[in-house]
Amino acid sequence: MRKLTLTIFIILLALTTKAHSACVILLHGLAKSDSSMTKLERAIEAAGFKTVNVDYPSTKYPIETLANMAVAPAIEQCGDEQGINFVTHSMGGILVRQYLSSTKVEQLNRVVMLGPPNKGSEVVDKLGSFPGFKFAFGDAGLQLGTGEMSVPNKLGEANFDLGIIAGTRSINLILSRFIPDTDDGKVSVLSTKLEGMNDHLKLPVTHVFMMKDKKVISQVIHYLKYGVFSRTDTPN
Repeated sequence: MRKLTLTIFIILLALTTKAHSACVILLHGLAKSDSSMTKLERAIEAAGFKTVNVDYPSTKYPIETLANMAVAPAIEQCGDEQGINFVTHSMGGILVRQYLSSTKVEQLNRVVMLGPPNKGSEVVDKLGSFPGFKFAFGDAGLQLGTGEMSVPNKLGEANFDLGIIAGTRSINLILSRFIPDTDDGKVSVLSTKLEGMNDHLKLPVTHVFMMKDKKVISQVIHYLKYGVFSRTDTPN
């Protein structure tokens, strides 16, 4: 009995050590900065993960350039950690898809996307041609439409462990009028979905503030640990 107890303890210790040696790379969205992910970063660190919160010039370059600029150095910062995970907000998820479409990450574990425009956003379709849009959101912003040639729609399905959280509340009713589905003010619930995803969860949060919401943060950590979202007292 003592040997069995010791064996179980060693196995649990090994599993705990592995979980705590994992690295989580955080990527903010368009026209945001790493500070928008700080609350989420601290919670993930408190859960035992190493974090790399990336700041990148989201409005200065197209998505293809930003993906290499942001993701590759972050992976190097993870060092010798046993697993590499990504937690992204909005366009940050498209950067991960872009990077993984051409580069294999050997230690890739899980990816959690918050409000990703995986099928593009109708807001870009409507406002992309307006004067000032490119100035404010750059080439990358113009690449996030819903057309067949938009970057999100050219990247194909997910071939990695992916969990997605979609928001269902909006504080921008004007932009929501352009979106023909339940949305978070920028991206529809339907657009967040991606072929090949492992799990998808809807929460009553807005696009702008979802990464700071306590329930979202709790669900992110749950997915990083277990590969599924918790359905306890949570809408499906």
